[in-house]
Amino acid sequence: MSDRSHLLIVDDDREIRTLLSQYLDRHGLRATAVADGREMRRVMERSHIDLIVLDLMLPGEDGLSICRELRTHSQVPVIMLTARGEDVDRIVGLELGADDYLAKPFNPRELLVRIRAVLRRAAHAPRDPNPQTVHAFTFDGWRLDTTRRTLAGNDGEVQLSGGEYRLLAVLLSAGNRVLSRTRLVELLRGREADPFDRSIDVRVSRLRQILGDDARAPSIIKTVYGEGYVIGVPVETH
Repeated sequence: MSDRSHLLIVDDDREIRTLLSQYLDRHGLRATAVADGREMRRVMERSHIDLIVLDLMLPGEDGLSICRELRTHSQVPVIMLTARGEDVDRIVGLELGADDYLAKPFNPRELLVRIRAVLRRAAHAPRDPNPQTVHAFTFDGWRLDTTRRTLAGNDGEVQLSGGEYRLLAVLLSAGNRVLSRTRLVELLRGREADPFDRSIDVRVSRLRQILGDDARAPSIIKTVYGEGYVIGVPVETH
């Protein structure tokens, strides 16, 4: 058995699939390449995959749809390839749970660096709660279901984006441990945080609105100034 990380490349361009497979193989990684989501699922049914390189602009079922479906049952890291590198595509992909992105055309060496960084963090960092071991979190009258990835309160279910779900799940998993903004970016995106990146703050603000947490004196998602964020109410796992 090989101890090399097994990557799955999903891209409808045969030349890209061939070139990337050969390049990654030369650099100590095992790569399987397929053309679409259907073939991707077949490979994942019979093989353990450590990371997926997923093209956004696939014909038929596109990369965003595939990423959304993957995150309902799998925590495998995903690096998305975007043909245009547009901010909207990048942001939506990250919100759906992609760990990183790279715009085409790209240098294979840069992709290799990103792959290694994501694999390194995935090996040492907790990801979303595994629905097989944690079915739900309950806190302050709310229930976060990790199987259905839904949030419910006294007034029924509330819609969360993929990014909002992952942030809330990571904070709840941490218990009473403070997580810095930099650490949250690394956990959620699998890459280094930009010191000017305020996406976590924006997402925390959105979650506070959803949870009815007073932004001026929050009690559920508390700000520890100079350190980061922490859940400030008791949390139970089920």
